[in-house]
Amino acid sequence: MIPAADHPDLAIAIDGALARIRERSSELGPGFGALGDAITRAAHGGKRFRPALVTASFDAFRRDDTNASAVLSVAAAFELLHTAFVVHDDVIDHDTMRRGVPNIGGEFRMRARDGGADADGAALVGDAAAILAGDILLHEAFRLVALAHTDDVTRDRLLTLFDDAVLVSAAGELADVENSVASRFPTRGATLDTAFNKTAVYSFRAPLQAGALLGGADTDALRVLGDAGGRLGLAFQLVDDLIGAFGTTEQTGRDSGPDLRENKRTPLVALARESERAPRVDEALALARTGPVAVREAQQLLESSGAKDRLVALIAETLADVRAASHDPALPDRAAALLRTLADRIEGRIP
Repeated sequence: MIPAADHPDLAIAIDGALARIRERSSELGPGFGALGDAITRAAHGGKRFRPALVTASFDAFRRDDTNASAVLSVAAAFELLHTAFVVHDDVIDHDTMRRGVPNIGGEFRMRARDGGADADGAALVGDAAAILAGDILLHEAFRLVALAHTDDVTRDRLLTLFDDAVLVSAAGELADVENSVASRFPTRGATLDTAFNKTAVYSFRAPLQAGALLGGADTDALRVLGDAGGRLGLAFQLVDDLIGAFGTTEQTGRDSGPDLRENKRTPLVALARESERAPRVDEALALARTGPVAVREAQQLLESSGAKDRLVALIAETLADVRAASHDPALPDRAAALLRTLADRIEGRIP
């Protein structure tokens, strides 16, 4: 999919930050110590492609070993930021499982029940633990950036990138929740804005720019990289929308069509609702939660409406813009090659 996070010292940096959380948590009582352990489990098992983008971008721009230690701290910060968003997202979605096992909220629900709590009390404890875990991870992520071994000007610029990533992503998440309950379906433009804000900045634009900044990229290169990174992030999210509707069980980690069963208001659905089959689309999505037969009918309708082909074309257009940007003279050859590799791998995920 995306370059693997195989930098030899990256795992050490991430594990070191998690160990600090565990050590501090263990000093503050058994409940909080259990939360520190749960945070560590939540941060393991992912693909860690965001920190991989930081180190790959750094390697594409660097001229020497300046900031070599700082890049590991910043890369680890992006992984903890992602974990924080995942933990908070599970609270928003009322999910108690992730990757087939209880998530932080699920763990602390069980802990509360073991302590004699009723269902409402267990839910309260589970949600509180997950919210606090996400807060701790956000704090630790900012701490890693603030303490990175680099000069003050670079640190300030990194914190600005990180600040933008957090705020834009939070805005996208809130818009997504508001869209899901609104009486009127959001416009295609609104769903695209939400898709971009939720994913593109913190997953692609900011990690690529952070690595490049530490590698010594100039203003023009950072601008080109930021624009291309935003497009990569949007394409990545749109492919995720396709996977959520049409992906295999292996791709989704769940039964086929999870986004259809949850009636998510994605750009794919917005495109389908622009077709002459809009009334049937709404009806099919309303029924999709009832089982696999209804999911397959919704999939067929999305395909016959032309929405799938139109979204695939939009992804192709977006990635073509990235490939064109890779030829900008502001980028060194290795950075250009990185952008093209990312575009190819995102395209290769299309179900």
